[in-house]
Amino acid sequence: MTSRTAMCSCGQLQIAVEGEPRGVGVCHCLACQRRTGSVFAALASFAPPYKISGIATDYVRTGDAGAAFRFRFCPVCGTTLFHTEEGYEDRSVAVAVGAFADPDFPPPEVAVYDCRRHGWVQLPAGVRTYDKDPD
Repeated sequence: MTSRTAMCSCGQLQIAVEGEPRGVGVCHCLACQRRTGSVFAALASFAPPYKISGIATDYVRTGDAGAAFRFRFCPVCGTTLFHTEEGYEDRSVAVAVGAFADPDFPPPEVAVYDCRRHGWVQLPAGVRTYDKDPD
């Protein structure tokens, strides 16, 4: 089984996951743009179990459909490393793809909030796009 470890910039906060991602996607919503400081967030979803090492600070944000998401970030370097949906922590965790520091990580399959995508951002062929979040 494949094991992967994602970590923050300073290495203090880490998350280890097992298996292949359930899905890989990008989000172009304005909240993700602000949260990452980039023009989109790239995330991979994994099934439990997962192991967290280090100390995390968290921030809860309510999405457009009313679900609450708890984002965990490093209190030392500020990297947003992963998040879970409140009440569903035992079902999945979404990890920032860049935190794996793996150029061979699987590409995104889906993109949400395409209505907020910067015009100069080109997605790989075959990525399913949604104007907003389909859930």
